[in-house]
Amino acid sequence: MDLDQVIEKLETRRNRLISFLPEKKRLFFSELEKQMKNRAVLLYGPRGVGKTTFLLFMSKDCNLFYVSGDDPLLLYHPFYEMAEKVLLDYPGIIIDEAHSLKDWSKLIKALYDSFPNKIIWISDSSSVLLRKGIADLSRRFVSLKMPLVSLREYIYLETGQIIEKLSFPSDNLLEYATRVIKQVDVLQYFRKYREGGTRPFYLEGNFREKMINILEKTIYYDIPHLIGTISENHFGALKAVVSFLLYSKIPTINVESMCREWGIGKPKLYQLLYAMEEVGLVNIVRKEGVEKAYSKGSKIFFADPAFYFVFEGETGNFREAFTVFALKERIRAAKREEEADFVLDGVKLEIGGRGKVSKHSDYVIKDDLDLPVRNSVPLWMLGMLW
Repeated sequence: MDLDQVIEKLETRRNRLISFLPEKKRLFFSELEKQMKNRAVLLYGPRGVGKTTFLLFMSKDCNLFYVSGDDPLLLYHPFYEMAEKVLLDYPGIIIDEAHSLKDWSKLIKALYDSFPNKIIWISDSSSVLLRKGIADLSRRFVSLKMPLVSLREYIYLETGQIIEKLSFPSDNLLEYATRVIKQVDVLQYFRKYREGGTRPFYLEGNFREKMINILEKTIYYDIPHLIGTISENHFGALKAVVSFLLYSKIPTINVESMCREWGIGKPKLYQLLYAMEEVGLVNIVRKEGVEKAYSKGSKIFFADPAFYFVFEGETGNFREAFTVFALKERIRAAKREEEADFVLDGVKLEIGGRGKVSKHSDYVIKDDLDLPVRNSVPLWMLGMLW
C-alpha cells in the first residue's frame, strides 16, 4: 500500500467517525473550544471522558487531519513522512493517543519545528506524556485537562436543560439550589448519575462492563507506559490498592504493610500510587501544609466516584470521594480531623449524611439533602461546578 492510499484510508476513517458523532456535546466542550487557541496543545484526561469525540468535532470544525496513534495503517509507512505530506494539504494534524507512536516525542518535535504555521494537537491520558518526552516540547505545548462528566452535564445530556454553573462557596447557595430544584428533580438525577453517569459512554449502555475494561487498561497499559519496568508483584500491589480502596472504610494506605505483603520498597509503592494518580485512577489528598509528593497519612479515593457503586464497594466513601472529585485542585485534608475533614482555600469542610453534626467546620456537605440549611450544603451542588 503506497503512501497516498494510506492517507486516503485514514481520511475515510476520519470522515466515518465524524459522521457518527453524537448530536449532544458535553457542555465542557464549549469551554474547551475557547482554550484551543495555541497551535500546540496536549489534551489529557482519564479514559472514556470524551477526548476522541471532542477532537473529532474540532477536526470537523477546523478541517484538521485526524489520526489515532495506534491505528495499524501507520505501520505501512514512517509516520513523519505521512504527516509531512498531510500537512501540505491541511492546516494542521490531530494525533489521538500520541504515546502509541514509536519515538513519538522526536516525531512531534520535528513536526512542530518543521511546520511553524501548522496546528499540532495531541491527546493522552496523562499530562506526564510531555514531561517524559523532550523538556523543551513541554514548554511549547499548552496542556488542557478534560475532567469526568459533572452532574450538571449529566442533567443536560438527559434532559437538554442547561443549568447555570455554581461557584462554590461564593454563590448564594440557597438561591441557586432553589432555582435548580424548580427546573429538575435534582436528587433523582444525582442518584442515577453517581451510579453510572460520570463518563459519556453511559449513553451506550453496559456502563459497568466498560468501567471494568477501563480499570484493566489503566492498570495493565497506562501505568506501565508511565513508569516503565513493572513486574508481577507490582501489578499485585496495584490490584491490592484498588481492592483496599474499594472495600475499606478508611481511605488510607498502610504503606509498611503493603510493602511487606508484596515484597516491594516504599519508593516503588509511592511511584505506583503517583502513577495511579497521574493516569486519573485515584485522587491523593495531601494534608494541609504538606507539599511533598509522598506524605504518609494522605487520604486516597477513586478519582471516579462511580467506581464505588460499579464494584459494589464501600459506598460510604462516596461522599468524600465526590467532594474531592469536584474540588480536586483546591482541596487538602485537614491537619486536625476533630475539626474538619477537608480545607478548601482556608474554608473548613465536614462531609457526611443527613444527620451529620458539624464539628468546627464552616460548611457541612450532606448527602440526601435537597436544599441548603444554615451551613449544611447538599452534596449534589458540588456536581454543578462545570
